[in-house]
Amino acid sequence: MTKARLLRLSVVLVSIFMILLIIVYWDNVGTAHFYLHTSFSRPRAPGAIAAGEDWEALPDVDEFLAKLLGSSLKRNSSTPRKPEQLLVQGSNKPVLSNLEENVRGYDWSTHKDRNSLDQEKLQVERQRTLREFCANSSFTFPTKERSFDDIPNYELNHLIVDDRHGVIYCYVPKVACTNWKRVMIVLSESLLDQGVPYRNPLDIPREHVHNTSTHLTFNKFWRRYGKFSRHLMKIKLKKYTKFLFVRDPFVRLISAFRSKFELENEDFYRRFAIPMLKLYSNHTNLPTSVSEAFGAGLRVSFSDFIQYLLDPRTEKMAPFNEHWRQVYRLCHPCQIDYDFIGKLETLDEDAAYLLQLLKVDRLLRFPPSYRNRTASSWEDNWFAKIPLAWRQQLYKLYEADFVLFGYPKPENLLKD
Repeated sequence: MTKARLLRLSVVLVSIFMILLIIVYWDNVGTAHFYLHTSFSRPRAPGAIAAGEDWEALPDVDEFLAKLLGSSLKRNSSTPRKPEQLLVQGSNKPVLSNLEENVRGYDWSTHKDRNSLDQEKLQVERQRTLREFCANSSFTFPTKERSFDDIPNYELNHLIVDDRHGVIYCYVPKVACTNWKRVMIVLSESLLDQGVPYRNPLDIPREHVHNTSTHLTFNKFWRRYGKFSRHLMKIKLKKYTKFLFVRDPFVRLISAFRSKFELENEDFYRRFAIPMLKLYSNHTNLPTSVSEAFGAGLRVSFSDFIQYLLDPRTEKMAPFNEHWRQVYRLCHPCQIDYDFIGKLETLDEDAAYLLQLLKVDRLLRFPPSYRNRTASSWEDNWFAKIPLAWRQQLYKLYEADFVLFGYPKPENLLKD
């Protein structure tokens, strides 16, 4: 009698465990939306995995989940898919609901296909540079040597996941991230307009684009999957196509300053401008609103901003804001093996090539560039009044981003 009860109890416990795993799996892949058709033709590193291939040795839980996901892939690959919807052009002009977009505007001039860049070779070179310096023990920077498991959960909040197409995008503010987020919303169908998913990226209002609840990011996995979260992250990192876009670090700083301190931004005025004006410009009794401050001619200077970045007290109070935080701290390029590295300097060509590789170029096109994007040629003018010692310190602060992503050292700014 006792044996029979133990047997029944064992069956019940096993059944409950399997139900929980099925729930985790179902919540992870959704209802028939697990499309992994994003393979790249680039040579794979030893141990790299393509959809349908055998998994390399993983811990027990990882292995079980990997097999579970792998079996789903095989079933989905044999299931006829509906024809993909053709590109929806949408409106001819974006809705300018944000001050920054209203001021800067879009470049709607026709861009012809530019084949001057050999995109495949370009990607091989960019990835080779990144991997070489990540492996180079003589080149060091903070957090370089830690493993993926060592990265705190809150530092994974820039990795946006699209389970429908098997894509992971690490967004870098001031590097076309608004429009790439719009593309991710369209692909993942994570936002509806009157019950229908958005089809044209520029139809998505900017305030929805930057709402954190709109996107599934790695830092949210813990709430969904608990102790399975890191295992699922690793599986997705192996199976999914991972990309990011970067920019000359100094030009990115100029762009961040222009958009957050030259335009009336209430939040950035209160959080950053007021402390900067007090610390570095000796102002007291500052207005509480940005409009009053601008009316009184009280604005943060670029010199104030650079002092703020170099001030050791800044990081002690809180980590850099994402708009000027280094890319290596946002996207962890030495812990995550990115499949595609785009650059703002070649945005049009890179974006078109990436959408082709993802096999979604018939679904949407990447939105047009801003008209007056901050240019690299402006660096000399912006840094002309910044003391040489500060420029040299600033380079050391952002050196890893320059080196990892192949940007030349700005010698003209670092010498007398």
